[in-house]
Amino acid sequence: MQTNLADWIKDSPQGLEADAILRKCVHCGFCLATCPTYGLLGDELDSPRGRIYLMKQMLEGAAVTETTQIHLDRCLTCRACETTCPSGVQYGRLVDIGRELVEEKVPRGLFTRAKRWVLRHALLSPTLFGAALGMGRAFRGLLPESIARTVPALREAGERPAVRHARRMLVLEGCVQPAIAPSINAATARVLDRLGISLLATPAAACCGAVSHHLNAQDEALGYVRANIDAWWPQVEAGAEAIVITASGCGTMVAEYGHLLRNDPAYATKAARISALAKDVSEIVAAERAALAKLLAGKPAQAKLAFHSPCSLQHGLRITGVVESILRDAGFTLTAVPDGHLCCGSAGTYSILQPELSQQLLANKVTALESGAPEMIATANIGCLSHIASGSQRPVRHWIEILDDQLRR
Repeated sequence: MQTNLADWIKDSPQGLEADAILRKCVHCGFCLATCPTYGLLGDELDSPRGRIYLMKQMLEGAAVTETTQIHLDRCLTCRACETTCPSGVQYGRLVDIGRELVEEKVPRGLFTRAKRWVLRHALLSPTLFGAALGMGRAFRGLLPESIARTVPALREAGERPAVRHARRMLVLEGCVQPAIAPSINAATARVLDRLGISLLATPAAACCGAVSHHLNAQDEALGYVRANIDAWWPQVEAGAEAIVITASGCGTMVAEYGHLLRNDPAYATKAARISALAKDVSEIVAAERAALAKLLAGKPAQAKLAFHSPCSLQHGLRITGVVESILRDAGFTLTAVPDGHLCCGSAGTYSILQPELSQQLLANKVTALESGAPEMIATANIGCLSHIASGSQRPVRHWIEILDDQLRR
């Protein structure tokens, strides 16, 4: 794609990066077939190619209107287009740049700004979010059905093993996951303990920064990024092997730390190291396949499962087939999931900010997941887990919890 960026942007770090990404696009349109919003709306401006044209026009100096903002807001940032693209266009990074610039040029109304501010601060505060969730659980019976089904039941964490192995890894606790499902990281600690790895919590490392980043509060997001690096760094220097992440949405963000702070002289080297050390829990478990096989020997065959591979896992981290293989080795039968590449509609705060589109995607996803009559649905991201559970009658769990249960049988 030919570009002629405006003087105000072309020589800036954002402009140089955007220009390089734009020039890779060859207008082929392969991305249209895998874009969830284009599939629902049929409007090319709600496809990656259409949004790329809108961002290109803005970067070349054209007037920016609310229409551009609407179409960029509707993007899930699922990055299915990146998996499909034959030219390697880094659409996710481009849309982050585009959204930040549009935010500066098209002021939002007071109510919308307030809503996005509340989302950032309520979701990212374990105290506030935990209190709100506790209230929701306490009065669930009094809530309208549409709201009650979005309030997850309490999931007890269970015991975490003491730190006792020479091999040690860190874990990102996260912001909403400890309140919704503390059982996930506890199960991870138990599974890794059986594999000879101790999991260390670092309380000072909380939110990965993704929510703020995708709501165009980039400076705020970088504050979380730097705080996490500071929290992890002493343990990294002390020999921690990896940073284990059990929410693939967070994993995608941490994988970008090196890129996000590449121009920060104080953090660039550390950030690159943190990104290299960050691993989805499936990568850690898969690397211990031989030891896991011994632990699973003689365990009884288990239920039929449908596995929802989060967009952040398959498109963001490019991890495909790993979780499925682990679950099959553990004795589970996995049902086929049609259109498994499509988003469930959770996408961070998307289900709150774009409820109509999100609910359509959720209905389609639940239909696909339940089409093989599974007894349970497994996934790898807390946002997907909560969202799918709100639309399905079947139990929805993180796959590491399911593996932990099988190992304890």
